[in-house]
Amino acid sequence: MKTINKVDNHQIIKDVRIGENVKIFGFVNLYGCEIGDNTKIGTFVEIQKNAKIGKNCKISTHTFICEGVTIEDNVFIGHNVTFINDKYPRATNPDGSMQTEADWKVVPTLVKKGASIGSSATILCGVTIGENAIVGAGSVVTRDVPDNTVVAGVPAKIIRKIK
Repeated sequence: MKTINKVDNHQIIKDVRIGENVKIFGFVNLYGCEIGDNTKIGTFVEIQKNAKIGKNCKISTHTFICEGVTIEDNVFIGHNVTFINDKYPRATNPDGSMQTEADWKVVPTLVKKGASIGSSATILCGVTIGENAIVGAGSVVTRDVPDNTVVAGVPAKIIRKIK
């Protein structure tokens, strides 16, 4: 892996550890994250610091991957998928001062190897999406998804097991 920095009219890439043969399309905002070999990052994607993307992943357009998210190898992320890393987000503290990073704790999320997340899904923090699991388009995942399971809906519920 190498660390790259690039800022132009179409990409902001700052302190990103990147593997071999990674494809990054225009209009992205990547900073302080890690991206594994052969992964593709679509347009209008943001990946925040301390997020980790494995090898051979496809991150589709308009997706937001926040700090605290780990995506293992061979994962598909559809268009417009949103990850959340704070259970109770607030703009200000009780005294009215603006919150800073010191005022909240990142809640990690894990997407295991071979999982697929459909377009426009929202993944709440603190969950694990199991190996080879599938999350249906438009779902809101509020709890762990077992390995080899299809979930869908709001909130996402188990539809069936994958054999």
